[in-house]
Amino acid sequence: MKKATLSIILLLLPLLYAHAQYYPDGRPIPPRHRSEYYSQNRQIGSNYYGFRLGMALGTVNSDSPYLDGNKVRTGLNVGFVIGTQLTARAPLYFESGLYYIEKGGKSTYNGNKFSYALDYLEAPLLIKYKYNVDQDFSIQPFMGGYLSCGVAGKIKDFANREAYSSYDSDVDQHFRRFDGGLRLGCGVGFDMLYLEASYDIGLANVGNDDFDDTRTGSFNLTFGVNF
Repeated sequence: MKKATLSIILLLLPLLYAHAQYYPDGRPIPPRHRSEYYSQNRQIGSNYYGFRLGMALGTVNSDSPYLDGNKVRTGLNVGFVIGTQLTARAPLYFESGLYYIEKGGKSTYNGNKFSYALDYLEAPLLIKYKYNVDQDFSIQPFMGGYLSCGVAGKIKDFANREAYSSYDSDVDQHFRRFDGGLRLGCGVGFDMLYLEASYDIGLANVGNDDFDDTRTGSFNLTFGVNF
């Protein structure tokens, strides 16, 4: 008798779980409304933390033919993020954090090859919307900006076999340390796993010459986990 009762309970557990999941108020939630229900019932002020690792495909666009990078530089993109919900009415979050990101570019000028390494500490300032397809899977478009400070990097002149700091003020053709711009992208989350693609549009003139407009750009692909 006890074995039979235990077997019945084990068989009923999945049904009880489904009832608690899809009948929280004693009424069924149609599948098409479940993502809206879970979105609306998240508490305001709920936080998440995450780690990110990926790559950045950087470019430099400049009026100066010396600094204009017409080829992509591939670099590292690693950091951590923190997000907090802004309102209980919608799954809208503010996300920031700190990244180490390698931007820059490559070019050929007068037959000579150059490369520009621009390595930054970067803080994103993003507004993110989490659309929950179900309890485990979400689509997360976002937009906002970023602020960054150059911490390392070299300009390499391959023809003359010369290399010097990208931010060396003693060299006429160099870059300014501070940058900022817009970031647009979209991420997808599955349980704790997260994948994101974004693009940074530099708005600051990072060239030393005020008469030549020099801006950075970067396509970023990152993978990580959220807690």
